[in-house]
Amino acid sequence: MRARDLGIRIGHGTPGRWNAITDVAGVRVGHTTLVEGDGPLVVGRGPVRTGVTVVVPHDGSTWAESVFAGCHRLNGNGELTGLEWVRESGQLMSPIGLTNTHSVGVVRDALIALEVEQTGRAVVCGLPVVGETWDGRLNDVDGQHVRPEHVFQAVRTASSGPVAEGNAGSGTGMVCHGFKGGIGTASRLVADEGAAFTIGVLVQANYGRRERLRVDGVPVGEEIGTAEVPLPEAGAVERPAAAAGRAAPEGAGSIIVVVATDAPLLPHQLTRVAQRPTIGIGRMGGVGEHSSGDLFIAFSTANRLPAGDEPTADPSAIAVRMLGDGWMTPIFDATVEATEEAILNALLAAETMTGRDGATAHRLPPDRLVEVMRRYNRSASLPTAG
Repeated sequence: MRARDLGIRIGHGTPGRWNAITDVAGVRVGHTTLVEGDGPLVVGRGPVRTGVTVVVPHDGSTWAESVFAGCHRLNGNGELTGLEWVRESGQLMSPIGLTNTHSVGVVRDALIALEVEQTGRAVVCGLPVVGETWDGRLNDVDGQHVRPEHVFQAVRTASSGPVAEGNAGSGTGMVCHGFKGGIGTASRLVADEGAAFTIGVLVQANYGRRERLRVDGVPVGEEIGTAEVPLPEAGAVERPAAAAGRAAPEGAGSIIVVVATDAPLLPHQLTRVAQRPTIGIGRMGGVGEHSSGDLFIAFSTANRLPAGDEPTADPSAIAVRMLGDGWMTPIFDATVEATEEAILNALLAAETMTGRDGATAHRLPPDRLVEVMRRYNRSASLPTAG
């Protein structure tokens, strides 16, 4: 289920065909979802509630052809590898991998192995972009259950079209505003004077306190409080202090946002675009807590550049297109709206999940959401059967 299935429209923009990051031509998304075991946590054995998600930026070789990119940090208590080179070069030179906090290294190394295999180069200097959020409320995060083969599978199965959301891939064990969170996506079309471009957003939503959750400005988190839909820890079995570890405070967590567009933007423009998810997150009730890793990357598929370090024989061989700054405000609008809707889609697509020690992350109940939205004079309705 997604926001528009309930008649909830975020903002004024028009989504693309799939209302997903894959509405940007050439962009593909792949998941590997890992769900194994139940009961008490045994580090290294489970329960496992995690996975890998990969965003492939275009339909060519990402190793041979880079694209312009920019990035931004709202709060830096997290990891998105490769961002220093993105800032320095203004280019994205790899697929973007997403996973849990303690599996970033595995995913990064697996992407380098793929680069070596697919390029056939004897010497490779790989700096892939891999982000994380912490799924330890439900998952045996210390067990590091993600393996290279899971990354290879996500890349191999990456596809265009609809994107699996909620408890999919790297979103499997994530919690957002005290509800089950995970992967969400949305898109917007930007058109004027005969030109049209697409902005697509994908989020890994694992942040936020319940009472701060807003949907289109409505205080949903206050209306559907923890007494009605409990936090994951409420159902967990108490464990001895030595075995339980330090409990995460409510709202601890992170969000990774990937923005894709076919608009011909240069790196400095994409850096500006990468700042705008902060507004969509803020509209949903996120504040970038001290314990949150809020990291964003934006890339454009419009210009492809040779990724090698050797000079081209003909300097004129690389022709770059640029969009004038008069387009930036509509693109900012689209990015904010798509980010906000992608987070809501993650909450609605997710299913209730029980993980380690019986901790249960409950989905955002669609019927109650509709009831609350209507009470605040927002259009919403449950879909009819058939």
